[in-house]
Amino acid sequence: MKRPVVAIDGPAGCGKSTVAKLVAEKLGYVYLDTGAMYRAAALAMKKNKIPAEDEAAIEEQVKKIDIEFKYGARDAGIYLDGENIEDEIRTEKAGMAASVYSRSPAIRERLVRLQRKMAENGGVIMEGRDIGTVVFPDAERKFFLDAKPAERARRRAQELKKRGMEVDENAILEEVIRRDKQDRERELAPLKPAPDSIIIDTTELDIGSVLKKVLELIDGDNPRAG
Repeated sequence: MKRPVVAIDGPAGCGKSTVAKLVAEKLGYVYLDTGAMYRAAALAMKKNKIPAEDEAAIEEQVKKIDIEFKYGARDAGIYLDGENIEDEIRTEKAGMAASVYSRSPAIRERLVRLQRKMAENGGVIMEGRDIGTVVFPDAERKFFLDAKPAERARRRAQELKKRGMEVDENAILEEVIRRDKQDRERELAPLKPAPDSIIIDTTELDIGSVLKKVLELIDGDNPRAG
């Protein structure tokens, strides 16, 4: 039997990336971070000095870029045109650029096609912002994780501190709120839960609790109920 596709959507800082990685590890599935793909595409546009308003130039450039994931112990990460850009895209600036460039129909079309191809054989935990609504509306399991903006900013600050970066939590909170507004109000594939998603508020939950809940629901007889 073909293994299912599991969609985990939600805004930045809700815990979806950590949960998705752990679920994939527990189940032996492939983990696919679609947000990283949009960050990679935005980076490609920035490097080629293509403004977000120039859809014709974006459409031409996005045909040329190569995005892939590697999962080996030594070379794990996302690659853009053969270069590991994992660290380069994990900044607030990269996240905001992804939010802006993800409005491009050409970028979304190219990346959604890639994402569907990567998951065509099933056995994939795919996380992002529009997996359950656009990329895989027929995914067998759908989750939408959320948390209050202040808590998401706190988590993001902790994550950046662990990487040795100096952080301003108030500035991060402002970025979180701005990013939420951009993502929820964009015309193309806005951030929102699919009608049949299981919504989990992670504000007061630790990662272990969220992981346990998601795994139980994936294993349940009726995974979309509850």
